[in-house]
Amino acid sequence: MNLFVRDLTVIDSSYLSQTRGMVGESWILDISLSGDLDEMSMVLDFGQVKKQVKKLVDEVVDHKLLVPMRNKHMFIEKANLGYSTVDLVSKNNTIHLYCPDEAICLIDTESINQDSVTEYLHNVLKTHLPENVKGIELTLRTENIDGAYYHYSHGLKKHDGNCQRIAHGHRSPIELFVDGIRDPQLEQKFANRWKDIYLGSKEDLVTLGTLSLSKHALQTIEESHFAFKYTAPQGEFQLAIERNRTELIETDTTIELLANFIADEVKSELSDTQTVRVVAYEGVGKGAIAVR
Repeated sequence: MNLFVRDLTVIDSSYLSQTRGMVGESWILDISLSGDLDEMSMVLDFGQVKKQVKKLVDEVVDHKLLVPMRNKHMFIEKANLGYSTVDLVSKNNTIHLYCPDEAICLIDTESINQDSVTEYLHNVLKTHLPENVKGIELTLRTENIDGAYYHYSHGLKKHDGNCQRIAHGHRSPIELFVDGIRDPQLEQKFANRWKDIYLGSKEDLVTLGTLSLSKHALQTIEESHFAFKYTAPQGEFQLAIERNRTELIETDTTIELLANFIADEVKSELSDTQTVRVVAYEGVGKGAIAVR
């Protein structure tokens, strides 16, 4: 007997790639369980699937930085108690982090992709399900987006949940309307601007010398990287990332304020009489609207 749940959860995370750098991603998770019927004549109660299984998935990968442990360009070291440093050092990218262990997910693979994350989740879930559940089938998929989209990473230090983590992200569509008419070319232009981008708040900028960088970050120079640092309820977060992969924002990077930012940027390229309406998404099916 098979039990399935589609759209069980959306995983909003970022991952490190030796070619793309830090990539924000949003994956939709479908799950199918096979096995014998229990005393309630069920494989597993839907309530348990939606509550317990979803909770476990969210705990291990959602709003975390996913790091491929077997990639030769990645370096992970324990720092202070409960903290680690993570370094990506490749020809194309150098990114350095210091953050609480709970903000990082280490996956035994050479690259982060849908297959490697699916295998990781499968191995986690199979040890947490009742004995009558004999098989697990997981499907990670991206949202089918009809139009432009971008991948961004960020952190919200004022958030009391997992959004405070400095390196999590989203794959997000964008809709731009000029004088009430949708403009695909303008959408694609902004999507290109925010391709694999890190969105950092200016008030979190510090000098590189104030960061607790590892030995792998010694070659990082002030002119090539921005340094961000803040303290949130889960602890202290630090990041050094290349300037050409960063967009500095005057405000926090909540989706409401990002919608305002996009609207102001687009409006600056239009005439005074033209209006712009921005529908900005944060991952799948949620976002904010701004009008100028």
